[in-house]
Amino acid sequence: MIFSSLTFLFVYLPLTLALYFLTPLRWRNLVLLVVSLFFYGWGEPVYITIMILSILIDYIHGLLVEKYRANDRKARWFVGQSVVFNLLLLGFFKYWDFLAANLSLIPGVSLPQFGIPLPIGISFFTFQTMSYTIDVYRQDAPVQRSMVKFGAFVTMFPQLIAGPIVQYKQVARELDHRVNTTEDFALGARRFTVGLAKKVLLANSIGALWEACLAAQSAGTLTMVSGWMGLLAFGFQIYFDFSGYSDMAIGLGQVFGFRFNENFNYPYLSTSVTEFWRRWHMSLTGWFREYLYIPLGGNRGGTVKTLRNIFIVWLCTGFWHGASWNFILWGMYFFLWLMVEKYLLRSVLAKTPAAVKHFYTLVVVFVGWGLFAMENLRVCGSYLAACFGGAPLWSAADGYLLRSYGVTFLVLAAASTTLGKRGWEKLPGKVRAVLTPVLMAAGLVVCTAYLVDGSYNPFLYFRF
Repeated sequence: MIFSSLTFLFVYLPLTLALYFLTPLRWRNLVLLVVSLFFYGWGEPVYITIMILSILIDYIHGLLVEKYRANDRKARWFVGQSVVFNLLLLGFFKYWDFLAANLSLIPGVSLPQFGIPLPIGISFFTFQTMSYTIDVYRQDAPVQRSMVKFGAFVTMFPQLIAGPIVQYKQVARELDHRVNTTEDFALGARRFTVGLAKKVLLANSIGALWEACLAAQSAGTLTMVSGWMGLLAFGFQIYFDFSGYSDMAIGLGQVFGFRFNENFNYPYLSTSVTEFWRRWHMSLTGWFREYLYIPLGGNRGGTVKTLRNIFIVWLCTGFWHGASWNFILWGMYFFLWLMVEKYLLRSVLAKTPAAVKHFYTLVVVFVGWGLFAMENLRVCGSYLAACFGGAPLWSAADGYLLRSYGVTFLVLAAASTTLGKRGWEKLPGKVRAVLTPVLMAAGLVVCTAYLVDGSYNPFLYFRF
């Protein structure tokens, strides 16, 4: 079940809200746990067992870490057990077939591939549960003695499938006690509606162009112009798809009384690749910084060790996104650009006009999206070669695509900036108060019409 589905919007969500708010406060975590398990099991009921197993293992290990806190060696042992379990769970379901296929290329090696479907959202919830025991050990978070509350944290349906990655310490207090106000409900509903519109009206509207450009590549008719239009289309699609989902998750969290951290901060306004990664998928970059980069030593051991640590982080970042070589190359691509900026271009960028830096950043990022989008490296190489002169500049079909999607590109570009936010904030408070429910209602009606009429409605990050 996805947020931008009619089943979720008009059946699951209304029933869940009614059940939740009609339930006494002390039972609301149990309600949240039950409805979240139902949500997760809607498409793949068998994988509820994996979710429950993950909850049990990390809940028990959190208690063991707390119990043996005075004996640091034992406490570290139980933290290690928890981390190993989570990585083995993630590794088996997400990476075994990839590793088996590649290792089997070695003469004399033959490993079975099981073809097991990937449990939805496993990359997100394993990172959340893994950080829990680490934080309990570090005393950054209190141990949770209620399995229901811990289960509600792990399975919380607003952010379960595609983030943002929520650390236990961020919501520990709200799991024990939270206040549901009408103001929070209204603000959360507004944020959810904005995210839904970004997903349905913006991401879905440009996704078809990316599919068309891939088809042109397969047919041998891709040009430089259509190649770049495709990269722009995918870059806008993945941004509005994922940031829209994050908006919906954050909004739903606020409806239920939780405060989730922001996951995006207008990344396409960045004037360097480094800045881009401070603004994009912030919960993931923050997780890797806190639980991998800093424990490895961060930048404290000199240049060589710093390079090693950043390399490991970006290797893991690429591999986290998928069991395919293109994701590893994508991680290495950004590692190289970040190192170039850090050690070679820092003084140059400091003297470069902002507009030039912005253009350079967008070119680097959107080429990176090409690596990210195409798992077949041969197709990816041919596609990117076409973008950089390996194909005719223009064709008559490009004119049709530009006429068809020109206005859409302008809307997407404007929506990627703070233009709308600044314009909204300049309106008088009374005007905003009147317009908010009108725009929300209009947004829901239009989104519903699109969902009823259309069949193209993927969530790109569900596969991670």
